[in-house]
Amino acid sequence: MLSMEAIGFALRALRDNKLRSGLTMLGVVIGVSAVVVAVAVGQGAAAGVTNSVGQLGSNQLTIIPGAGRIGPGQVGGATPETLKPEDGEAIKKRCARTVLEVSPQVRSTLVLKAGSKTWRTSVTGSNPTFLSVNNYVLERGRGLTEEDEDTRARVICLGKTVVQNLYGSRTYNCLGQEININRVRFRVVGILREKGASSFGQDQDDLVWTPLSTAMHRILNQNYLSSINVQCRSPKTMDLAQEQVVQLLRRRHRLSPPFPDNDDFQVLNQAQFLSTVKMIGGILTVLLAGIAAISLTVGGVGIMNIMLVSVTERTREIGIRKALGATEADIRLQFLVESALLSVIGGLMGVAFGASVAFAAGKITGWPITPNFLSMGVAVGVSAAIGIFFGFWPARRASALHPIEALRRE
Repeated sequence: MLSMEAIGFALRALRDNKLRSGLTMLGVVIGVSAVVVAVAVGQGAAAGVTNSVGQLGSNQLTIIPGAGRIGPGQVGGATPETLKPEDGEAIKKRCARTVLEVSPQVRSTLVLKAGSKTWRTSVTGSNPTFLSVNNYVLERGRGLTEEDEDTRARVICLGKTVVQNLYGSRTYNCLGQEININRVRFRVVGILREKGASSFGQDQDDLVWTPLSTAMHRILNQNYLSSINVQCRSPKTMDLAQEQVVQLLRRRHRLSPPFPDNDDFQVLNQAQFLSTVKMIGGILTVLLAGIAAISLTVGGVGIMNIMLVSVTERTREIGIRKALGATEADIRLQFLVESALLSVIGGLMGVAFGASVAFAAGKITGWPITPNFLSMGVAVGVSAAIGIFFGFWPARRASALHPIEALRRE
C-alpha cells in the first residue's frame, strides 16, 4: 500500500472520531507548548539578567567594603569603613597597565525638594569617570568636571525618573533649576539619558549624581566610600587586574594572612558573574524542558491508549482489508501513520500555542522572551517520534490479527 493511501485511511479515521482525536491530541499540545514555553522563558530570563549585567560592562570590577577579622577591643556589627578615596587613586596609579578608569562612589537614599514637590531617591557621589564606567550618557547639559570635584561644587545631574517626579514630565528641561538636598541647594547642570529598569527590578534612572567630594563633605559628612568601580582595559585582563587590585589593597590596608578570611573588602568580577548567570540559566532551561518533556510523554501514553481502543473497535475492518489482500505491513503502516498524524498535528498546535504564551510572557515581564525555533522544531520532531513509538505496539497488534478471526468479530 502506498504511503498516500495510508495517510488517506488515517485522515478518514481521525475525521470519523473528531472528539476522541481532539482529546488525544490535547495531551501532545500541552506537552509541546510546555516545552516551547519552558525553553523560551529559561533563555529569556538568562538573557534579561545578562543584558542587565552587561549594561555595566563586561570588563568591570566592583570593590565593596567588608568587615575584616575583629581584633581585641574592637566592636563588631559597625558599618564597614574600609575603603577610602585614596584607595581609588592608588588603583588608578599602580594598576594603570590593566585598569582604564576608576570610579569611587558614595551612595545614600535622601529626600529631594524642588518647589513644593519632594522625591526620595538614591544620591550618588562620584568623580567625572562615573558616566563612562557605569555606561550612562548625558542627554542635556554637561557632566561633572574635575573643577566641580576640586571645589566641592553644589551641582548635580538627574536621572529621568527624578525629573518626572519633581517636575511632572520626563522630557522637562530643568537645567539651571535648584533642588534642595539635606537643606543644601544644588543646581541642575545635566540630565542623563534614560536607561530603564534592570532585570533585577532596579530603576536605573532614579538617581542623582553629584561630585564625590561634595557628597562626602557637604551632604553625608563621611570620609569612606560605598564602593569603587574599576573599568579594566579589556575582558582578557580582568583576572590579572583583579589580582593586582587585591594585592594592592591588602598592602595598603596592612592586612595579614589567612586570606581571604582577613580581607576587609570584596572584589566582584563582572565577567565571572556573567558566566555564572549563563551557566545557571542553561541548567534551569534544561530542567524546565525536562519537566515539560514528562507531560509530552504522558501525551504519548494517551496516544497508545486510544490506538489500542481503535484497533479493538476496527477489528472487523482489519479482517476485511486482509481478506482483500492487505499485508501485515499495510495494516501496520496504516495505524503508525494514524498515530504519527495525531502527534504531529498536536505538536504543531502546541508550537503555535506555546509561541503565543512565550510572546505574551515577554510583554508582561519585559524580558527578551522569544520562542526558540530550534526548540520548536525539536519539540515537533520528538512528538512525532513519540507518536510512532507509542503507536508501534497497537499497529503491530492490529497487523498480527488473523483475517478469519477478525471477520468473526461483531
